[in-house]
Amino acid sequence: MTTVATRPAWRRVVVLLATLAGVAVTLSLARWQLGRAAQKEALQAALEAQGRLPPLELAELRTPAAGDSTLHWRAATLRGRWLAEHTVFLDNRQMHGQPGFYVLTPLQMAGRRDAVLVQRGWVPRDVRDRTRLPAVPTPAGEVRIDGRIAPPPSKLYEFAPAGGGRIRQNLDVSAFAQEIGTPLWPVSLVQVAPAAGDSAADGLSRDWPQPAVDVHKHYGYAFQWLALSALMTGLYVWFQLLRPRRRRAG
Repeated sequence: MTTVATRPAWRRVVVLLATLAGVAVTLSLARWQLGRAAQKEALQAALEAQGRLPPLELAELRTPAAGDSTLHWRAATLRGRWLAEHTVFLDNRQMHGQPGFYVLTPLQMAGRRDAVLVQRGWVPRDVRDRTRLPAVPTPAGEVRIDGRIAPPPSKLYEFAPAGGGRIRQNLDVSAFAQEIGTPLWPVSLVQVAPAAGDSAADGLSRDWPQPAVDVHKHYGYAFQWLALSALMTGLYVWFQLLRPRRRRAG
């Protein structure tokens, strides 16, 4: 007759609670990743729907309210003059894996006092001197910009509060409006082509990343968390339920 040593009851309880906690955490993380995927798919659907609408003439619209996203991703045309003296270079922005700057310049609308912050494009960083900025041609006089309405540029983590200067890590639109003394819309315009009337190439790249292209990444992470949850469940069932029964039966 084979004698099977029984584990203390408290140890079985600890193993059960640890397994339940692990399964709960991994399932919660999988659910969060699936939620993120659903948000990205909804954003992609909104992008496609807004892209099918005719372009807007921004100068004919009222200034949108802060937080109003109804105009986001809509094609738009903007006429006015560049406020070139207020051009800002956002640091640590990548395009095709290469570090560089996003170039932002306010454009004051024709016949109006307010302006729209235009994300004009991307330029690479000087690898030998990161403070050296490229010359970006900015034509004087009235220009026409074609682009799509978007939220202000995303913010990156920074160790110290944002300061002034042409090179910045982030840009708060409302604070920047006070700094330059010009009312700015709470949205920006992502430029998709050189400005009409610009006789010289500006040297900016405009292969902007789509906000929803990485939706499959979230499904992949969700699958990993679900697989880990299933693994913990399977290990518990085998080592705590099935194997002890087989030993007692033997």
